[in-house]
Amino acid sequence: MKVIPTDLPDVLVIEPQVFGDDRGFFYESHNAARFRDAGLDVRFVQTNVSRSARGVLRGLHYQWPNPQGKLVSVLEGEVFDVAVDIRHGSPTFGKSVGVMLTADNHRHLWIPEGFAHGFCVVSEFATFSYQCTALYDPKADAGVRWNDAALAINWPVTDPLLSDKDTKTPLLAEVPAERLPTYAP
Repeated sequence: MKVIPTDLPDVLVIEPQVFGDDRGFFYESHNAARFRDAGLDVRFVQTNVSRSARGVLRGLHYQWPNPQGKLVSVLEGEVFDVAVDIRHGSPTFGKSVGVMLTADNHRHLWIPEGFAHGFCVVSEFATFSYQCTALYDPKADAGVRWNDAALAINWPVTDPLLSDKDTKTPLLAEVPAERLPTYAP
């Protein structure tokens, strides 16, 4: 397993060791001991899978309180995946990182608690997997507008397919501080 830092501290690209031949491939998407050795002592309590068509954009989502860390990956297709630091008081508050996750590159993205997350499908369809460190809490469900100019995210679509919920999320500057995670160095 290879751990690759991104421009946001604690957001990491994970490249599993892939064993393949003409029959297919095998890799460990999560190994608690190897993750712990890499400094990621996480416990997953919920796994979600979604399937979306080309141009679908989901996000930017987070939970507060009861934040979720997420290990995300693509099982089929390709997505542009984004993490945004929304921790009030963080030196990288409002900064984002985007990574291409594909079924072929087998990359995972670790998005720690305190970050908003979203992705956009760039292939015909994509099947996406989320391993979460906390259970989904509808009362804590929150979001930030996907096209907030202050975030300067270079999405690969201009007119994405959005859920009704995602069309109504606020700009990050409009979210009250008490509805955001707090940075703890």
